[in-house]
Amino acid sequence: MATRPSASLPKLSRRARVLLIIAAVIVLLLLLGARLLDTYVDWLWYGEVGARGVFGTILLTRVVTFFATGALVGGLLALSLWLAYRTRPVFVPVTSMEDPLARYRSTVVARPKLFGIGIPVVAGLIAGASGQSNWEVVQMWLHGTEFGRTDPVFGKDASFFTFDLPFYGWVLGWIFVALIVSFIGAVATHYLFGGIRLAGRGGEISGPARVHLLVLVGVFVLFKALEFFFDRYQLLQAGRNDLFTGAAYTDLHAGMPAKLILLCICVLCAIAFFVGAFLRNIQLPAIALVLLLLSGLILGLAWPAVLEQFSVRPNANQKEATSIEHNMEATQYAYQLDPEHVEIDEEYTGNTEASPEEIRADEGTIPNIRILDPNVLSPTFTQRVGRENFYGFPEKLDVDRYTVDGEEQAYIVAAKEINTNGLAENQQTWINRHLVYTHGNGFVAAPANTVDRALEDADSDGGYPLARTSDTQNPEGAGIRVDEPRIYYGELATDYAIVGGTPGQAPGEYDTATDRSYLYQGKGGVPIDNLFNRLVFAAQYGERNILFSDQISEGAKIMYNRDPRERVEKVAPWLTVDSDPYPAVIDGRIQWIVDGYTTLNNYPYSQLTSLGGATEDSLTGVARQQDNRINYIRNSVKATVDAFDGTVTLYAMDENDPVLQTWMKAFPGMVQPHETISDELRAHFRYPEDMFKVQRELLTKYHVKNAQEFYSTQTFWNVPQDPTIEGGLDPNSDTANQPPYYVYAQAPGQDKPTFQITSALTPLARQYLAAWMTVSSDPEDYGKMTVLKLPTGGGQQLEGPVQVQNAFQSNPKFTQDRTLLGNQSVDIIYGNLLTLPVAGGFLYVEPVYIQQRNAQSYPQLARVLVSFGGRIGVASTLNEALDEVFGEGTGEAATGPAQEEAGGDGSGDDEQQQAPPPKDEQREPDQQKTPPQDSGDSDMDQAVADIRAALRKLKNAQQSGDFAAQGEALEELDAATRRYEEAAGSGN
Repeated sequence: MATRPSASLPKLSRRARVLLIIAAVIVLLLLLGARLLDTYVDWLWYGEVGARGVFGTILLTRVVTFFATGALVGGLLALSLWLAYRTRPVFVPVTSMEDPLARYRSTVVARPKLFGIGIPVVAGLIAGASGQSNWEVVQMWLHGTEFGRTDPVFGKDASFFTFDLPFYGWVLGWIFVALIVSFIGAVATHYLFGGIRLAGRGGEISGPARVHLLVLVGVFVLFKALEFFFDRYQLLQAGRNDLFTGAAYTDLHAGMPAKLILLCICVLCAIAFFVGAFLRNIQLPAIALVLLLLSGLILGLAWPAVLEQFSVRPNANQKEATSIEHNMEATQYAYQLDPEHVEIDEEYTGNTEASPEEIRADEGTIPNIRILDPNVLSPTFTQRVGRENFYGFPEKLDVDRYTVDGEEQAYIVAAKEINTNGLAENQQTWINRHLVYTHGNGFVAAPANTVDRALEDADSDGGYPLARTSDTQNPEGAGIRVDEPRIYYGELATDYAIVGGTPGQAPGEYDTATDRSYLYQGKGGVPIDNLFNRLVFAAQYGERNILFSDQISEGAKIMYNRDPRERVEKVAPWLTVDSDPYPAVIDGRIQWIVDGYTTLNNYPYSQLTSLGGATEDSLTGVARQQDNRINYIRNSVKATVDAFDGTVTLYAMDENDPVLQTWMKAFPGMVQPHETISDELRAHFRYPEDMFKVQRELLTKYHVKNAQEFYSTQTFWNVPQDPTIEGGLDPNSDTANQPPYYVYAQAPGQDKPTFQITSALTPLARQYLAAWMTVSSDPEDYGKMTVLKLPTGGGQQLEGPVQVQNAFQSNPKFTQDRTLLGNQSVDIIYGNLLTLPVAGGFLYVEPVYIQQRNAQSYPQLARVLVSFGGRIGVASTLNEALDEVFGEGTGEAATGPAQEEAGGDGSGDDEQQQAPPPKDEQREPDQQKTPPQDSGDSDMDQAVADIRAALRKLKNAQQSGDFAAQGEALEELDAATRRYEEAAGSGN
């Protein structure tokens, strides 16, 4: 029975159509307006850094992949809907007078173009929006570079697995999506127009509908056969067990043959579907479908499971030996842990009986022992050299090396940045935050083996960093000349700044050298002196003041994306950026040095590891890496970001890296050749922390020599937990790992002290010391990894970091000092526990700080703990602690390029910024800060009285051993000295 014709729907008037179009445009603008705004702002920013080629390449790739995936999904769906509509039955049989589909059918028939085009367009837009995010896969396939290394199973170059296979998988994935969407669309259309009916026994399907659907299923199964072909290669990146990544015995002897058999079955099944479609025989496709499902269960699941259970597991150490060897070789190459990069010294015995003479003879490590912890001293830097409240430092300071007065040594360094979050309440105006307080000023450096004891008696305890600042007032205040110390781009610059402009109209940026009259003249920033850009940025930041402020004058620029990591990530989005940029003075300018990594997660047979997990430890104040799985990493790029104008420069560090070569082809001209790196810049390269942490994590397993040793896991190592933090002494606690430490030292085999990154390693589930690893940052042997492997059998076990910290805590002298130092108003802070190879053994050194529990206090070095061979020294200076361990006079060896007990005025950053005199020229303690005489000026006289009172309080506290009172007295003295200097300055 035919359905009764339905009345056609009324046509829309011209006015209604116009209103609908306007409404659609408004909705589209609302949906795309923010994206268009972001795109334009990004386009301006890429123009600022000279990287519009990157922006254009990414945008073009996204657009092409958008239309390609959209056309594939939308086009195939449109074709499927058209075929289903064209082959619909002329008369639609119904089972009752009230057909539930009649209304919908009439709606579609009334506007076939709307549904036939609109639905595919919507599907295509959704698919395109998803597909365009995979632009990296497309670019790596287009520009893939061969590794020159083949896999051990198929003999293919590794580039096939890393660059080609992901692209083929991506294309296949979208073909499957298009076929599934087309099948669903075909089923719905055929059902709507009667080609498929559910009435009767089992329902009915028309001939054209059967042909249409069976052809789609056959094509799907045919592409499934192609997927099985590529799945064989994917097995080399699989992880059947927790021990290693790669094709295991079961994968090679069951999984791989199963893929080939399933491939053949899929081809046969596809033929069966095609034949059944045109022979009008649905039984043949049904049998093929059942065969495909059963073969998938038996070959894909049952057979491998039986082989694994009854053959592999009882003999796993033998069966998996070959696969483990492949995994070891690939992993060592992928993480640069092969013999070419790692030297393992198995002859280091760990001597525990070093004589004082041997310690005195050490001229590389002992004189350069770092007693300043960069992760503790940020508040100290802020209070002592920060000066104005809107200057600040990152939570974690950095360690670098400089040559001052002909002597190279390690320094704790930091850029004195603008910190608008530190503004007082009455300073928190929009103009102050964005137009006045726009930049930092100065590079601060403190010798890492030095503390300032200028204000204390000879027998006093404690000390502060001898921090000096090179800024606009004194370019060489820290002994390091800085010609342009202004810092517009840094780790604390999280908000935008509007700089420059016309003199007299712009408010003027605060600058210590120009008294708030400085106007930025650099090339950084995007012009904001035209109405259109002002409107754009007012909308971008939701700030109407940008649009209406008269103080944004001609020549003004807006700076945004000012964090060095963020700038490098945007210029090179294919890089994984190290979590800890650091400032360095290069050719008189402050440059942020940022390490960039090229990573993969599909290198054949290489061990997968979590980047976030491997780099996570107790270190605070740095960004955390995302928890991405990787199995290949190279520190291929060193990037610099100019702190004054934001210029981003990328340098090739590992030009042999095929991944870097691939991206250099994709973005030509963005990465500068290795030979363009200047000697001064190269001298400040550090081996990056995150790279070291990943290698350290893998080295704990991949230092073994053969598959049997690897399978037993008996000689695996562990990264020790950090014993200096809460819970670090409990072996059963889930305490974070001990971070690696930068030191300036002379490791065994080196002929001079060098800057290097180090870490101790312990045996699996044990606390004693198993090995010590270091990687050099010296330009002559940069990246050379040395591992001192301690003997494991019969010899004396050396204490590891946790055991040494336990010994410190239980030492009677330190127990007494800890009781004296710590009270209800004072916190004890344990600094980094360094492990240093000295005189054939290992020397442990740990600084201990105290800090008052009030808002204005900051950490002060109170004790230095030393351990060697079970002997412990506890003293207020490193020299004295060494004397306690090795005997009187040994500590003289610790006298390095900068004195540990250097003199000064106690402020750490006095007005003239003079370096301390040599130790033998220092004045007696009671002469180092002679209070000025009365001047007749009330403010100055009051400051003089406060200085004298603070000195008396300090002397009494030192005599009584009250360290808390000492800290309070030092703070009062520092405040009084500042008031005196301000009064003297105003008087002048």
